Amino acid sequence: MAGNLEVEQVVGDRVQVSELKKAGGSVSFDPGAFTSCIVSPMINALASHLTAEELQSGLEHIRLSPKHEGVVDLIVRRQAVNEREVLEQAELDPVEGLVGDTWNRRRSKSTPDGSPNIEMQITVINARVAALVAREKSRWQLAGDQLYVDMDLSAENLPPGTRLALGSAVIEVTAPPHLGCQKFVARFGLEAMKFVNSPLGKELRLRGLHARVIQAGRIRTGELARKA
Repeated sequence: MAGNLEVEQVVGDRVQVSELKKAGGSVSFDPGAFTSCIVSPMINALASHLTAEELQSGLEHIRLSPKHEGVVDLIVRRQAVNEREVLEQAELDPVEGLVGDTWNRRRSKSTPDGSPNIEMQITVINARVAALVAREKSRWQLAGDQLYVDMDLSAENLPPGTRLALGSAVIEVTAPPHLGCQKFVARFGLEAMKFVNSPLGKELRLRGLHARVIQAGRIRTGELARKA
């Protein structure tokens, strides 16, 4: 997927992009060609959104997700608002969550004092759902989740309290629901939000789940997440 974006800054393998601000000076840019990329709303518009029928057609494949173990397909660190860094490996920590992520710096509406909610420390989405709504892997990261795992995340399969071992780390599924919001609409379309927030979508946790880190450790893409 290539689009005309203005490159503002290049630091190593990280590229900052924004909407075109000047006439001319545009370049052809492929976000998937970089290990880490700061994304902007311009990238959101590069792919069309799926219809309700197209989303429903992908439901059976999602239902067939592995129940006991699944591959970690993508790890994403959120360094700032609208900034995503795709990682080959990451550290999980009971205090910091995914080390370097903004979770522990974000104010939460779900706590009395606005402090980060420990039960929303990590977000996990089924990689099959991300693949369906995003259409191209370079756009998966726009979902805003940290871990993209090929696994059945339904409430029946992974009720709150279930522990998952990933590499040398262990996370525990928590109760707060993870639902689609206006950002999800902007990136994947209104029908996608209706799809994940429907009664069946909530039952299957199509938008994903929240978890907290129980045991510190290192995780890598390509490794398995297993019920502990």
